[in-house]
Amino acid sequence: MRTSLKVTFAALSLIAAGTLVACSSGSKDSSDKAISVVIATDGATKPFTYSDSQGNLTGYDIEVARAVFKKLPQYKVKFQVTDFSGISPGIDSGRYQMGANDFGWEKSRAEKYYFSSPLSKSNNAVLVKSGTYKTLADLAGKSTIGNPASNYTKSIQDWNKANPDKEIKISYSADSTSINTRFTQVESGKIDFMLYDKISLESAVKEQGFDNLKIEDISMDTGDAEHDGYEYFLFGKDSQGKKLQKDVNGVLAKMQADGSLAKISKKYLGGDFVPKAEMFK
Repeated sequence: MRTSLKVTFAALSLIAAGTLVACSSGSKDSSDKAISVVIATDGATKPFTYSDSQGNLTGYDIEVARAVFKKLPQYKVKFQVTDFSGISPGIDSGRYQMGANDFGWEKSRAEKYYFSSPLSKSNNAVLVKSGTYKTLADLAGKSTIGNPASNYTKSIQDWNKANPDKEIKISYSADSTSINTRFTQVESGKIDFMLYDKISLESAVKEQGFDNLKIEDISMDTGDAEHDGYEYFLFGKDSQGKKLQKDVNGVLAKMQADGSLAKISKKYLGGDFVPKAEMFK
């Protein structure tokens, strides 16, 4: 009985002490608590996001994000691999606070999300087996397959809407359709071209050996000259997203200035594709 009472009193004393400590330092604990940030990515858009030979998530966007948040200890970061088409809805619902997946700028997307400073600058390009294509008009009557959530697909849809007499034939792929599958479809003649960013196309050609295919720069008639070719991180368009955007952009500017971004770009993209300093102001 005495032992039980001693344990009980001791326990009560500890609880009381703990309560007092918690009360006296409650504001400090809450202010020091790290803010959780879940970064969504499909892990299948090489060289921006993919799994290495050991199954570890990596890529240009992923490593840039890791480097950024090393400088932002107030945030606790977790990466979540999901379907590409699920990233934006996940940000909408608050499940994710950030997207890292070679996101291009697109008007309707900009109405719903905040963008980071641009991470890299590529060219819009087409992968083809033969022929010469310089603008979307040159693709009239040609066929392709696109992910419904992609800004490249949206560009083709916008072109078709504005030019019904020069329509580009497009069907839609599932999120699980890999870039290599679409390369094979171009190679076999199932589709005539693939519209994508040049960095990704050149990376896949080099790695997979599609030497019989060629890559041509293309002018995006429906694009925006201020944003064409750039890729970004994506944030929710709310107060949390605005704060996150500001903090991330602050670190990105420093990484651009000290060469950190260029170093990561050379490793994962095969060259220095970092935008100029004025793009980080």
